[in-house]
Amino acid sequence: MYSLILRGRRLQKCRLSLNLTPFSSAARKGQNFTVSYLVDSLGFTPKLAESISKKVSFNNKCNPDSVLNLLRTHGFTDSQISTIITDYPLLLTLDADKSLAPKLQALQSKVSSASELTETISKVPKILSKDRSLSVYYDFVKEVMEADKSSKLETLSPQRGKQENKIRNVLALRGIGVPQRLLFPLLISECPHICGKETFQESLKKVLEMGFDPTTPKFLEALRVVKGLNKEAMEEKVNVYKRLGFAVEDIWVMFKKFPTFLTLSERKITLNFETMRKCGLLEDEVCLVVKRFPQCIGVSEKNILNSVETFIGLGFSREDVAMMVKRLPPCIGYSVETVKKKIEFVVKEMGWPLKAVASYPQVLGYSMEKRMVPRCNVIKALIAKGLIKSELPPVSTVLVCTDQDFLKRYVRKHDDDDDDDEELVAELMGIFTGETRT
Repeated sequence: MYSLILRGRRLQKCRLSLNLTPFSSAARKGQNFTVSYLVDSLGFTPKLAESISKKVSFNNKCNPDSVLNLLRTHGFTDSQISTIITDYPLLLTLDADKSLAPKLQALQSKVSSASELTETISKVPKILSKDRSLSVYYDFVKEVMEADKSSKLETLSPQRGKQENKIRNVLALRGIGVPQRLLFPLLISECPHICGKETFQESLKKVLEMGFDPTTPKFLEALRVVKGLNKEAMEEKVNVYKRLGFAVEDIWVMFKKFPTFLTLSERKITLNFETMRKCGLLEDEVCLVVKRFPQCIGVSEKNILNSVETFIGLGFSREDVAMMVKRLPPCIGYSVETVKKKIEFVVKEMGWPLKAVASYPQVLGYSMEKRMVPRCNVIKALIAKGLIKSELPPVSTVLVCTDQDFLKRYVRKHDDDDDDDEELVAELMGIFTGETRT
């Protein structure tokens, strides 16, 4: 009997593994097809297509082709379609005939020109996810766009109906300078921080008094936090940080940098403090790091520990890790792939020692394509020409300095009246700007 049970369990386990394997394989196949489709049909870069494929995936081109063809027949340009799909990739999964076409036809019947429709939809493509409220939101977006062109803010007023509350508050945000790119997504979101009347107005006033810039996403982030926490809850969050050694004024300075840090639970906050001490930091050093970069409180314990293990695995000592975290707090949130790729380039390809990175960890935050590779290619060219004969220049003089200082130090210093020098400078500038391949 026991052997039969074991056999049954083995068979069940086998069936489970067989069921899981095709599913994961199909998922990967769908993602690969999606990437290829976006690159071939819309001209997306592989990197952008890869990012979008994490949000939407399909195994054949039938439905997405139908959606793209429908958009083109309604006058959308390739540029507008690319913008729409980038912002709202799920559109490619909608039923072109039963879902999308009726919406476009309904909107087209009320516009004066095809260009008006395409311009408005391109601004807020997610509006096509709405059904009953589609017409109301479309009219509002169109009004705002027209008013912004003519600067007639006073001509707009909330419309009646279920959307009146949200539209009134969005208008209030527009009135204080929140731009369209931040304003319109609020319409189709379910965010509670733009609902209500008295509570919204009170929260808006508080955020403005705190000095947040309405033209930035951080303003809306602060509004969400302030409206979501009542007075007692806010005081409780502040007290958590006070118990950890922060002064009240420090807490509000950190709030300006990272409003979300006041929404974290006490357990999450204290756990992250303990985890950061595992990086080799003393208690007061953790406080200093958090003051500089409060976003680190939002990094998961797993990611922090993974970062430490990655640095140790690459050859850094624990003292090096502690020094890097103190000098560049965001490094504890960098992905393993990013860190390994940049260390590989700086240490193995260029030949700088690990200690150089530990001393100047900000190099881990620089763009490979825009900063590190172009500058290092200039250095390689100078070495190949025998113009740098001694040891490799310090990493600080190559990567950490400004573009102006770098060019002055390694390119323009060769700019004399001699024709050969002029050619050299032109060549080095070509390498620096990427116009000349090395």
